[in-house]
Order: sequence, then C-alpha cells, then structure tokens
Amino acid sequence: MATDPQQQHARTETDVPSAEAPENGTDTGPDAGSRPRRPATTGTLPDRRALAEAFVRLCDVVARLRSPEGCPWDRAQTLETIKPFTLEETYELLEAIDSGDDAAIVEELGDVLLQVVLDAQIGRDEGRFDILDVIRTLTEKLIRRHPHVFGDQQADSPQAVMRHWDRVKSREKEKQRRSIMDGLPAELPQLARAARIAERAARVGYDFPHREMLFDKLREELDELATELFGSPEIPHVPASVDVEPTPDVHLTDPTVRERVESELGDVLFVLANIARRWGINPEEALRKSNRKFESRVRFIEEQLRARGKDIREASLIEMEDLYQQGKRRGR
Repeated sequence: MATDPQQQHARTETDVPSAEAPENGTDTGPDAGSRPRRPATTGTLPDRRALAEAFVRLCDVVARLRSPEGCPWDRAQTLETIKPFTLEETYELLEAIDSGDDAAIVEELGDVLLQVVLDAQIGRDEGRFDILDVIRTLTEKLIRRHPHVFGDQQADSPQAVMRHWDRVKSREKEKQRRSIMDGLPAELPQLARAARIAERAARVGYDFPHREMLFDKLREELDELATELFGSPEIPHVPASVDVEPTPDVHLTDPTVRERVESELGDVLFVLANIARRWGINPEEALRKSNRKFESRVRFIEEQLRARGKDIREASLIEMEDLYQQGKRRGR
C-alpha cells in the first residue's frame, strides 16, 4: 500500500539504490544513458546507478507536478480523466515504431512511461497504491509466469512459453473468473477483441479443425449480408470503375433493417478477424497499416495537385484515381 504522501519530497542520496558491478555488456560511463552502444549480448542494462537516478528523478518531477505547488492541470487529474491520454499515447508510440525513427520512439516511449508514473502517483495521492506496488507486482508476476527462466521447467519454443503462461495465469485467476471469456479488456479495439475472443474459444477446442474452412464461413456471412442489403444472396456485379457517373448513397432508415445489416456486417468482420488470427496476423495492425497506406496515397494526390496549382476539391475522380495509382506504383 502507498506510504505517507508527506514523505514524497523527502528524498536524499540514500533513496537511490547503490550501483552494482556492471554485468557483461552493460553500458557505463558518462554517455551511457544518452547514446547507448549495442551491448555484446542481449538482456543487459544500462548503468545501474544512472538508471536508478533517472527513474527517481522522473518520479520526483511527477510528484512535484501533483504537489500543492505544482501544476493545476496535473493536480486535477484522476485515473478516469487520464484514460483517454493513455490510449492516445499508446497509439502515438505505434506510429513512431512504424516510422522507424529512434528519436520519435524514445519520445513516445517516454510519454507512455509518464502515463504509468502519473497513474501511480495519483494512486498514491489517493492512498490506494504507489509506483513501488506497480513495480513489485509486475516483477513478481513476470518471475512467476516464466518458470522456464526462473524455475526448473522447460520451454523450448514460443508456443511452449505461452502454454506455461496460460497455465500459471489460469491458476492465479481461477477464483476470480467463471468463464474463459472473463478478463478480456472491454476497451480493446474491437477487431483485436474479436481475435482474442476467438482465441479464447480455440484454447478449449472450440475452433474450425482446418483454418481454410473459415473462407466457407466468410462466404456464408457475405451471403447473409447481401440478403439483408439486396434481398438475395446474389451480390450485384458492378465492376469497380471511376469512369461512370456517381450515384448518391441512400442510408438505411428503417431501424429494424439497419440493425439486421449491422449484425450481419459484424459477423463478416468477426470472421475476417478470425482468419487473421489463424494465419498469425494481428487484424488491428493489418487495418492500421492499410489506413496509413491509403492516407499516404491521398496525401500524395494532394501534393501532386498542389504542385499543379490545384486543390483536391477541384479535381475529378478520374484525375484523383490516376494520381492514386501513381502513388501506389511509387510505393506510397
């Protein structure tokens, strides 16, 4: 449990863990914390004293922001109000990783770390928990769920590791959960949640014996969707072309019909997420990359039109499609 908040600013040199002898491959020296060299082996730490001092300094800064003399915005935050920022920072980290820009990754990792430290400080200020509780709980869980590293069990493949993890996790949660579906975060993006739901069912054997069968299921769901939209499972054959006169979309106005179409469309998306799972693809990541690709190509269209002194709103559909295909050929 969190200790007395009045002690939060009473830090001295003795609060910083003493440095231990560096392990093989550990970076040391004055520049170790800024421009790390690639270590001789994986699984090593930067200089332990520098690491401890940097983390304590971060916690001190966050505690100061939350103090009576600190920042009004930070003082006003609660675990509930900070949730949207936590999600936003996570997605910004994913964008940075996709960019391959190390400086951006470092910055966004820092923003995610801030969310953890700030949440923990809020918990401390409310007398509920603190950063030590977070770190100790996480450390003990990692050790407990890796008996093949910290114990005497064997696991020679990622699949074996996951079986160990699931077995230990199941024992830990068996008193709290009555269903294999319990424990899935409600706030997960829904494509990712669909894959996780299907995965939970698959763990107890409720899955198609052959993954190719999912395409038969997809055809079935598409037929049902087409029936709701067109009155027949026969999907109208309308070749994709930009060289035709556009017709305006007519949205569904009947609430009952709309609900049925929504249900069938959801079933199609669920099967697609399940297909991704069976081939080891993260559906959320796949869609995110497709979104980025389409966005990049539309930006290319805008750039090319701007170079011609033209706004995208003034361009014809044929002109935009031609530029889209150019962007595609250039790897945008």
